[in-house]
Parts: sequence; structure tokens; C-alpha cells
Amino acid sequence: MTRIIIVLLINLLLTSNLFASQSTITESEGYACMGEDKSRKQTEQTALADAKKKAIEQVSTYIKSETHVKNFELEKDLTSAYANAVVKVIQETGKGWYKDSSAGDCYKVKIKAEVIPDEKAMKNISIGTGDEPDAPLNVKLWTDRKEYKQGDKIKIYLKGNKPFFARVVYKDAGGNLIQLLPNPYCENNYFNGGVVYELPSGNDKFDLEVSPPFGIENIKAYSSTSQLGEINLKADGGVYQVTTKAKDISSRTRGVVLKEKEADKEKKIPAEFSETGTIINTGK
Repeated sequence: MTRIIIVLLINLLLTSNLFASQSTITESEGYACMGEDKSRKQTEQTALADAKKKAIEQVSTYIKSETHVKNFELEKDLTSAYANAVVKVIQETGKGWYKDSSAGDCYKVKIKAEVIPDEKAMKNISIGTGDEPDAPLNVKLWTDRKEYKQGDKIKIYLKGNKPFFARVVYKDAGGNLIQLLPNPYCENNYFNGGVVYELPSGNDKFDLEVSPPFGIENIKAYSSTSQLGEINLKADGGVYQVTTKAKDISSRTRGVVLKEKEADKEKKIPAEFSETGTIINTGK
């Protein structure tokens, strides 16, 4: 019975995009002063909460200005999605205490944060907009099949609804992590929206031929409207071995390079982010 359940679960995983999330990355600052009712620790916590609140406000404003979804229901879903957003701090880029002439001891913190909208609402938006370039970034990744035998060659496909930068990482059944894109022969990781891209292709100098060890393997694509954060790599023929720990790849990649606003160099433009992937099964 247990074996049947496991087989059914694996089959279910193989028919879906397991890893799929959309978010926006931004920078924000928060402030708080001690007064008579806060300790230093409470003041620091209040400043961080202020920074998170401002991150949501910045992203909400950005999303509304960048998206022009005509369908009223989709507009409502988009507003709802970011109204119920969760904020994850990627990095504290600056913090410290200072004296305010009227408020006394105050604390400020600057963060790079990921604003994650409500998943259910975003799923409705993704279904409703399809390839709509004015909707939030949505990158799809899939393979030509879900099951492969020894000697078969795997083809991977990528498509986004708007221009994006991408990193594609393959994890084989033995736990080895390989970055397929960018690679030593194709450093360009910028893609146009609305176009299906095949991997490997073009200048790529590798094939994805199935060989031992066999089992469940997964492929992930990390995408953003800005250039992605760096991870540690080692050239290995036509691909890169990933030497960053598996648990750190996601967070390191989210260290995206935010673009400066032309009108205000002190402020950065939020970056839309998408993480998606699929699972395949290899065997003899």
C-alpha cells in the first residue's frame, strides 16, 4: 500500500510544475525612535517592521504603474495579492543608531527585501493573463518528456511573458548541481518575452544525455527583470558545476542587481522575480 502511494505521489509530481512562485525584490528603509515606551531592541524591531511595510508599499505602487491589465477581476486580484503580501528580508544593507534633536535616540535600517504576494491570487492572474506582457513576470519551464531512458537526450524549454534574465540549474539523481545557463560558451542569459527558448541550443557545447545514476531529477529556472545575484561556479566542459550549497542558491540568486531610477539615483527600481521548475524521472 505504501509503495502504491509513493508511486502515485511521484506520478503527481511529474505532471506538475513543482516550483512556481512570483515575487518582487526591492530596497527600503525603516525608522523608529525610543521615546519612553520602547527599549533599544523594541525600537530596532519597530524600524524593521517599518522597512517591511514600506517595501510592500513601494512594490504595490510599482506593480500598479507597470501593469495594465484590462480585465477588472484581474486588477482586483492583483491589488488583493499585494495587499496580503509577505516580506522576507534578503539582506540588511545598512543599520545604526543616531541622535534626533527632537526625538532623541533613533534607529534606522535599510533592507533588500522580497515581497511575496498571495499565491492563490497570483495563480488566478497567471491563468487569466497567459502571455500578457503587462502582467507580473511569469516564466514557464518544461521538458519534451517527463520520463527518460539511458541514452535519451533531454530538451528544456523556457518562455516568459516579458523580457527577463535567467539562471537554469539541473540537479541529477546523485545530487550534483549543474548550471546549464549561463554557461562557459553562452554567458548571455537575457531572453525576450513571448518567445520559446530551447536548451541546449545555439552556442551551447553540451548535450543532456541520460546516464547513471538514475532516479528523480529536477530542473529550476530563476528569473528576474534585473540581472541575478551571483553564485559560486566552476567550469566543467560546456557547463558550470555549482559549488554554492544547494540551500543557498535560491537566496543568493535573489540578490538581484536593482537598477537606479533616472530621476532619483538614490532610489532603485523594484525587480520582478520568478522561480519555477519541473521534475523528471530517469531510468535504464
